[in-house]
Amino acid sequence: MSTPAPVRQDRESQTELLALIALSAQRLTRNWGRLAAAQDQLLRTLERIRPGIGATTRARTAVAEFNRQVAQFERDARALAERWAATDLPAAYRDGALQALRRANRNISLFRWTVDHQAAITPITATFYVDLMRRIQEAVRRAQAFARTAQDAAREVTLGRNHAGIDSPRLAAAHPLSTVIYADQSRHPVESWARSALSWQGVVAANSGAINTARWELDAQWMQCVDGPECGFTNHADTDHADGTIRSIDDADMYPAAHHGCIRQWIPRPDLNNRPGLISGDPA
Repeated sequence: MSTPAPVRQDRESQTELLALIALSAQRLTRNWGRLAAAQDQLLRTLERIRPGIGATTRARTAVAEFNRQVAQFERDARALAERWAATDLPAAYRDGALQALRRANRNISLFRWTVDHQAAITPITATFYVDLMRRIQEAVRRAQAFARTAQDAAREVTLGRNHAGIDSPRLAAAHPLSTVIYADQSRHPVESWARSALSWQGVVAANSGAINTARWELDAQWMQCVDGPECGFTNHADTDHADGTIRSIDDADMYPAAHHGCIRQWIPRPDLNNRPGLISGDPA
């Protein structure tokens, strides 16, 4: 229906975003590994404890060291989440804005951190920060629950009530600290969760920057969607496929991305502002 504006895939900008996401996910995963390592160390220590003088003290000391590692994890993970929300997501938003200007063949100096852009990025970073912190705090609660259970098991040994020793495999299986539990109670490796969560957040931030810049700096009423060939507009299974279609800027703003792992990008189309009969969802 329309002749698209020149489509120039800004591969360098996209690569930078993906690299930022990968690095942050790696840091978060590595920090999360502190919990699994501390859990393993505590179990190995408690396995060696038998009834006798000093056994209770050794068990308490081991649990205290585990709790210290949990506290360190929480501090480091919180710092990572704060940096992601305060620095990295705004950078992704800005990169999306600059990419939109380049794709519209406009000077990138048009972008400024105006009141509108600041107001737009604030709820994005706040929401995503809360999401990350909820996962971090959940991990801390699970680690603390494990510590209490392990300490109770060790007490049975030190009091001579359990001569077989603690059941490490059972404790580890009941309290898997290297996983994240989703709402459906399914368990996923921390690495896959971190990559998926930060990818979603980074893409939404970048695309929001592109859409808002198109609206405020370019006065565009229409956006062209670049997406996977099978991706639906509102979610992956939506039969309204998104790739290559023209969408109103309001529709784009409602669905900057469709799902976790979404590769959607948006191209401003101010050249279509006066095109009669154009409907959101028409092919480009």
